[in-house]
Amino acid sequence: MKVDGKHFRSIWRERDGWSVGAIDQRRLPHEFVVSRLTSCEDAAVAIRDMLVRGAPLIGATAAYGMALAMREDASDAGLKRAYETLVVARPTAINLKWALDEMRTALAPIDPLERAEAAYARADEIVEQDVEINRGIAGNGLALIEAIAAKKPGETVNVLTHCNAGWLATVDWGTATAPIYLAHERGIKVHVWVDETRPRNQGASLTAWELGHHGVPHTVIPDNTGGHLMQHGMVDLAIVGTDRVAANGDVCNKIGTYLKALAAHDNGVPFYVALPSPTIDFAVHDGIRDIPIEQRSGVEVTDMTGRTADGRLETVRIVPENSPVANYAFDVTPARLVTGLITERGVLKPDRAALAAAFPERIAAAAE
Repeated sequence: MKVDGKHFRSIWRERDGWSVGAIDQRRLPHEFVVSRLTSCEDAAVAIRDMLVRGAPLIGATAAYGMALAMREDASDAGLKRAYETLVVARPTAINLKWALDEMRTALAPIDPLERAEAAYARADEIVEQDVEINRGIAGNGLALIEAIAAKKPGETVNVLTHCNAGWLATVDWGTATAPIYLAHERGIKVHVWVDETRPRNQGASLTAWELGHHGVPHTVIPDNTGGHLMQHGMVDLAIVGTDRVAANGDVCNKIGTYLKALAAHDNGVPFYVALPSPTIDFAVHDGIRDIPIEQRSGVEVTDMTGRTADGRLETVRIVPENSPVANYAFDVTPARLVTGLITERGVLKPDRAALAAAFPERIAAAAE
């Protein structure tokens, strides 16, 4: 996508052919900084510390992490060590394990002398596949926006989203934002309500930043505003992303998504989830019961960083010193609250039969 008219991806191979460049999302929206990853441990830290975040981008970063590892030690022991280092970097997004399984399957039968080159080639394929998948999501989701626009000619289509499921969460295009970007490029009047998404403020810091730099009209709102907007007819549809979808259609996404789905259901607002197929986990049959929910440091809740009036970046504490905090990073929205799943193979019903019919190869992979 574009940053002030210049095309960027969120991750790429550098000109030296082996190191990896990635936008440091911890520094946005105040500073645009590119970090260079040169080792498997660099990739693991980038995932763990949220230099990169978003399920598809985590998978792409892990793939490049494996390639970096093979450059250092391409032995069987090195392959095993790299897998084990990366797979524990973050627990909830299934794309991490999917990408590492893809890499291990491709590399295990290959002579160690040839593994590094093969690892970079397979990682590049995973990256390009992500871009093509998200382009497919864009087209399938566009039809939903076009249908609403046709019912209110000349008026603006208002979309509510939560967290950041934009191009910064993927390699390019995004998932939830992909149809929005395409609608904007097609000349459809579209406006996005951007949830701030506490505690890390990925909506306010990242979604708003990328929409603004791409020229898409948007408004940042506190997390608790969505229900009010829906009650007053100010939201035409909600589109969110996801870090894992269970086989029964339950959706795990950034904390607060469940509340938006409840509000949408109560007000008759269509609630869609955009996802690439690697986010489907056919090994998990009940999302509410079986998806592990990451609990992150309480510092994310107690402290906030921002730019002061004189231009300095400062971190301040907003919670009393002795108050304990809980920081559940995700929640699960039951399939019954989801209108449809926007995938690269169409808009699907959120149920086992529809997912299985659309992605039979994923079922086979889960059974292995």
